[in-house]
Amino acid sequence: MKYVFFGTPEFAAIIIEKLADAGLMPAAVISNPDRPAGRKKIMTPPPAKLIANRKNLKILQPENPSSIIEELSELKADFFVVAAYAKILPKEIIGIPRLGTIGVHPSLLPKYRGASPIQSVILAGETETGVTLYLMDEKMDHGPILENSKFQIPNSKITYEKLLKELAELAGNLLVETLPKFLSGKIKPVPQNESEATYTNKISTKDAFVDEKKLEEAVGGKNTKAAQEIDKKIRALTPEPGVWTLRQAQGKQQRVKLLEAEFAGGKLTLKKIQIEGQKPKTA
Repeated sequence: MKYVFFGTPEFAAIIIEKLADAGLMPAAVISNPDRPAGRKKIMTPPPAKLIANRKNLKILQPENPSSIIEELSELKADFFVVAAYAKILPKEIIGIPRLGTIGVHPSLLPKYRGASPIQSVILAGETETGVTLYLMDEKMDHGPILENSKFQIPNSKITYEKLLKELAELAGNLLVETLPKFLSGKIKPVPQNESEATYTNKISTKDAFVDEKKLEEAVGGKNTKAAQEIDKKIRALTPEPGVWTLRQAQGKQQRVKLLEAEFAGGKLTLKKIQIEGQKPKTA
């Protein structure tokens, strides 16, 4: 088995570690370049690179993946695996391996295609999600399905960070089980049912805004629906882009991040907030 893994953030890093620990070492890991991070803008490697280095794997970090087409071709991989690479791969790259390119998507396709499936599942209050392995084509999360695995969301308090880790672990295990079968031709790809397709969008800072009046009603127990919606927002959109509101204090408007909350008894209780320019604190 010879394959190349494309991935950048924590979701990809967890999967790489699972594959490597199972003895399924990729011939190379393709990740985004190091980026400045934090207030001091220190150049920071992506999580996938850190794992690749720890496992002594070859790592390539092109700004534009098309710039390494020749190198990818020379690797003569059986297939590619793409998990949260954060760049759109052109058809020229998807078609390089002899068996095609496997996409790893953290939802039960064709539901929740697109950029924010994990956040969207929490925002929708779903009780079930999962991961899907599919053969990539030029359309977004569209190709035929190789295998999927369901995940029952254990409670209404799950956060984005927790669900991401659960689904990454699930995806890693599913790849370990599926790749040998795929390589030996034992899996027949099944087309997705387009009539069941739903889509998600990239979530912006604007999407994470909470109106101050609705927040007051939610905290005061006067608006149960608002309390539920804000609770889901905080669990889904923390840490990025981060849920926030604007409030009047000392004659001026303050931007406040809502970092942690709890919904119970029909109202919202804020647990942790961060006022702009200050450190996080208990609410």
